[in-house]
Amino acid sequence: MSSSSSIDQPNVITCKAGKDLVMEEVEVSPPQPLEIRVKVICTSLCRTDITAWESQAIFPRIFGHEASGIVESVGEGVTEFVKGDHVLTVFTGECKTCKHCESKKSNMCQVLGLERRGVMHSDQGTRFSVKGKPVYHYCAVSSFSEYTVVHSGCAVKVSQQAPLEKICLLSCGVAAGLGAAWNVADISKGSIVVIFGLGTVGLAVAQGAKLRGASQIIGVDINPEKYEKAKCFGVTDFLNPNEYNEPIQQVIKRISGGGTDYSFECIGNTGMVTTALQSCCDGWGLTVTLGVPKTNPEIASHYSAFLSGKTLKGSLFGGWKPKSDLPSLVNKYMNREIQVDEFITHNLPFEDINKAFTLMREGKCLRCVIHMPN
Repeated sequence: MSSSSSIDQPNVITCKAGKDLVMEEVEVSPPQPLEIRVKVICTSLCRTDITAWESQAIFPRIFGHEASGIVESVGEGVTEFVKGDHVLTVFTGECKTCKHCESKKSNMCQVLGLERRGVMHSDQGTRFSVKGKPVYHYCAVSSFSEYTVVHSGCAVKVSQQAPLEKICLLSCGVAAGLGAAWNVADISKGSIVVIFGLGTVGLAVAQGAKLRGASQIIGVDINPEKYEKAKCFGVTDFLNPNEYNEPIQQVIKRISGGGTDYSFECIGNTGMVTTALQSCCDGWGLTVTLGVPKTNPEIASHYSAFLSGKTLKGSLFGGWKPKSDLPSLVNKYMNREIQVDEFITHNLPFEDINKAFTLMREGKCLRCVIHMPN
């Protein structure tokens, strides 16, 4: 791998990247105006990466979005970052000037929002190529590469004392779950919570609920092996729908005394959104959906659920404004106020990324952290 570059006049970098589960030598262009090129240190595998890979919507493509790294070079007009800064990449940015960024009600940046076409926000081009042919990005991050280029609004400067191999989880899954509990639902002390899906996001919701003082946290998952781990994050009751001869929402309403105060759908199943809505109580029951569905994106529910006072809300990245809010989450981790290390079940070298995909598809890991070569 060659990496001859300078911060003044960056050159093209040739490095390895995982593409369609195949390792390739790719060329990484210098950062363009308002962009930075990042040497990826660690990247963790999120289920969304697998969902997008299996959809085969855009190829060739470099996946990965939950990552930490070090700024290698900066493009014209970048004043916030310098070479050597430690950063988290984020799949949704913050320009700080659009209507949504200026509002306290939203984190849906209108300039650097979720990128779905596999290109850069700035010029709709790519910064990766193989033998002159473009290789597309994923969520404007593409961290399954030794180097990547991101818009400066899609990176967050963090303390150099924070361990990059741990805090990479805060660039997506763990932050999304905590934010759903704290920002979107605003869980109150003494409340009853149910969480559908006890992966990383669901367990982060549980942790957030526990820290807010929830009195009962019900976890729903078809994998019984998750219960012991779930207890570490605050889950008090575990329900496996396969063990009951009645709809799971009826079980939940019975053990919660009429329905939960909050329900969280963390699977990515729109049918389960309906179940979650049916599980919360009348009057003030709030359901938050965080999962990304593979199929059947439309949600169906009887109007009576809403007539009875229930609310359904969506959540993107837990409502966090990434550049404004993520540094405080990193500080909470450094002060041992939140758990992050406990989500990491596997650490693997970059060349074993296929093994990470297999572990997640088989439900044998929460977060697998991929370590790039030095």
